Amino acid sequence: MTGQLLTIEELSPRLPRYGRLMGLDLGTKTIGLALSDVERRIASPLETIQRVKFTKDAQRMIDLARRHEVQAFVMGLPLNMDGSEGPRAQATRAFIRSCAPLTPLPFVFWDERLSTAAVTRSLIDQDASRAKRAEVVDRMAAAYILQGALDRLTALSRQT
Repeated sequence: MTGQLLTIEELSPRLPRYGRLMGLDLGTKTIGLALSDVERRIASPLETIQRVKFTKDAQRMIDLARRHEVQAFVMGLPLNMDGSEGPRAQATRAFIRSCAPLTPLPFVFWDERLSTAAVTRSLIDQDASRAKRAEVVDRMAAAYILQGALDRLTALSRQT
C-alpha cells in the first residue's frame, strides 16, 4: 500500500481519535523531525537526521514513525514568499513521491515559509549559542511546521 498525498482538510476525517503525527523539515543536509502527542495538541522536536542517502534517510524516518505509531506525516513545503514553488519545493515534492511507495501512511504538505527564521529568532532571543542553534534548529522547525498543522486540525474539528 502506498502513502497518499492529502490536504489537511482531507486528512482530518480519516484520522483516528488518538494518534500521533510526525512533522518533517526537509533540508539539503538534514531532515528535522517532530512528533505530536497522541491527542494532537502539542508538537515537540524529535530528532535531526543527517542526510546520507535517500534509502537510509527514508528508512530512519519510517522506522521512527512506526515506533511512535504515527498516523500521518506533515511535510513542510518551502514556498517562495509570493506563494510560488521554486527548486526547493520541487525537491520536497520529489522526496515525498519517492517515500510514498515505502509506507502506507498519508502525507500532508504544510506551508513552511519563515519557519526556520521564526525558530532561529526565538533561539537568539533565548541567547542560544550559534552551535546550539545549528544543532536544534531543524527539529525545532519541524515542530513549528507540525504545530501549525495541529492548530488547523483543531480548528477543523470545531467546525464539525
